This record gives sequence, C-alpha cells and structure tokens, in this order.
Amino acid sequence: MGCSASVPSTSSQSGEPAQPLQQASPVSAPTSAPTTPAQQAHSSPEASPAQNKRGQTLPISAKATMAGQVIQLEVARTPQQQQMGLMYRTSLADDRGMLFLFNPPQPINFWMKNTLIPLDMVFMLDGVVKEIVADVPPCKTSLCPTYGPNTPVNQVIELRGGRAAELGLKAGDRVTIQ
Repeated sequence: MGCSASVPSTSSQSGEPAQPLQQASPVSAPTSAPTTPAQQAHSSPEASPAQNKRGQTLPISAKATMAGQVIQLEVARTPQQQQMGLMYRTSLADDRGMLFLFNPPQPINFWMKNTLIPLDMVFMLDGVVKEIVADVPPCKTSLCPTYGPNTPVNQVIELRGGRAAELGLKAGDRVTIQ
C-alpha cells in the first residue's frame, strides 16, 4: 500500500496481472467484518476510493520486534487506511513499517498500485511468519499483480524493500507486536 489488501484472486506472487479486488476490513474494531471470498467483487483501480495522491502518514501506534530489531509501525485500522496503505510514499525508513490486521484469519493478497517504492510484505498468523514476499516492485500499469500466500493470515507488515533479508527474517520466525 503501496498495497491494497484483498481477498484471494486468480493471481498471486507469480506476478501475473489480476483485477484489483474488494478490500478486506480491519480487525482493530471487534464489530468490523472482513470481506469473505463470497463477497469479493472486481473493480477498476479508478473506482478505488483511496485516490489521495499525497498518501497518508499514520501515527506510530505499535512496534514489532523482528530478528532482534524494533520496527515502529503505523497501523492501518480503517478500510480506507488499509486501502491507501503506503501508496505515494517516496521513502520508508529502515526502522519503520505499516501493520495490517485481519479477523478472522484469511488468505490475503496485496497489490502495488500507486506505490512508488519497492516493499517487503511479511505475512503472519498470530505472530509467526508464514511467508515473505520480498522486494515487490511498484506497479506502473492499470492491471497490477497481487501477492500473498494461499494460507490464512491475520497480520501483514510492510517494510522497505530488501529490509526483511537485511534482518535475516524468514518463514517460521516469531515477530512480537506491541
């Protein structure tokens, strides 16, 4: 977000173009309900409500400890914040990232529409890294590929592209979020 959280689509980290999908809802409020595969709907990027070309900067409201390093996290809590994510950012510091929460756990795919910098996507279930999609490039076309595991996750952290490798982060590692 550079990415847009979505329910599963026909494309994943293979990099094949897929239509953007309806956004998943956050878990920050217990009353929110995530989008389920049965509710998914295709829409064009132009129909996306998150078209603020200035991007967003959210307050630091969580921190993650990854491979002994503390990462300060902006938390995308609302559907609009999740949809905007890290779009239009021109940089992301080594000690910064964005956290996305999903309840219940579900397969989640992100895309890089309107993202200006490469990102690492760390997909987790209850703090355990399930998959890392590293150094995902910005998408400069109208049809963007989606990235994500085919297994349920409930947390995703986006980092500067290449940062997960610098930290030595790998599938199976535990990430503590406070």
